[in-house]
Amino acid sequence: MFSCGRGTNGLLGHGDEEEQRLPKHIVALKEKVVAVSAGWGHSMALLASGAVWSWGAGWNGRLGHGDEEDQLLPVQIREASD
Repeated sequence: MFSCGRGTNGLLGHGDEEEQRLPKHIVALKEKVVAVSAGWGHSMALLASGAVWSWGAGWNGRLGHGDEEDQLLPVQIREASD
């Protein structure tokens, strides 16, 4: 998977906040990506295995990791335990 554009809050998933004017491979996503969803400041990817990964701005818990931390690299969303 590739991304480009504004990198604020890790939006592009490259491990930094740099602007990327040309498409750049997101190396953290090693499996086949079958679907992508992008918001104003975050992105999510569904992998062929069924795993969901998210990255970018973590405001209001939007990344699904149980906190509000920004993620500069894709992080797999873990199912909450009861």
